[in-house]
Amino acid sequence: MTDTTPDDSQEQVYRKQGFGGNLGLGRRPALLIVDFTNGFRDPDAFGGGNIEQAIGKSVGLLALFRELRLPVAHTMIVYADDGSDAGVFAMKIPALKTLTRDNPQSWIVPELTPRDGELVIGKTQASAFFNTGLTAWLTLQGVDSLVVAGCTTSGCVRASVVDAVSANFRTTVASDCVGDRALAPHDANLFDMRQKYADVLPRDEVIRAIHAAVGGKSPA
Repeated sequence: MTDTTPDDSQEQVYRKQGFGGNLGLGRRPALLIVDFTNGFRDPDAFGGGNIEQAIGKSVGLLALFRELRLPVAHTMIVYADDGSDAGVFAMKIPALKTLTRDNPQSWIVPELTPRDGELVIGKTQASAFFNTGLTAWLTLQGVDSLVVAGCTTSGCVRASVVDAVSANFRTTVASDCVGDRALAPHDANLFDMRQKYADVLPRDEVIRAIHAAVGGKSPA
């Protein structure tokens, strides 16, 4: 199997062309947790790869945002029981239509259970922004930048990151807080997002960046 992980020579091509600049965080970042649900944790459903580890890393990141009383939004893919709101995305992946509101596979994993005041978005497309109220809610909260966790890196995370940048939110992907069912697309999409759309940093560096931007203490 060919190694698809980008190497230093590939990165030099992007650097030469002016890609890979740093965005940094603004004064009021929000945390967007994309589709960390039971179904995407389950290797026999939509999960596998490094998603379980990414969920574990995200617990501390969520704790910090809660401690600092910064906005938090969660997403989950969810369809009507009769599939009436399913579109071409579900046509491409028919199993997604099983993710109805009453199906526990649709529910956010217990260790990241949303609290009062945190936005929970049910979506039918890859992006957290498409046909949802996310942009309006972030604007109301005074948010100027996003930290993104969730899955999958190559799918709904990437789609959400591209739309976040399109809405002019400076965006940081916490690299060990996102996961994919296969590591090759995970690595390739982290590389590509870092070059074009977002800062990509390990969780602990993200935490340090948040301290620098808004202050506060590290979670235990």
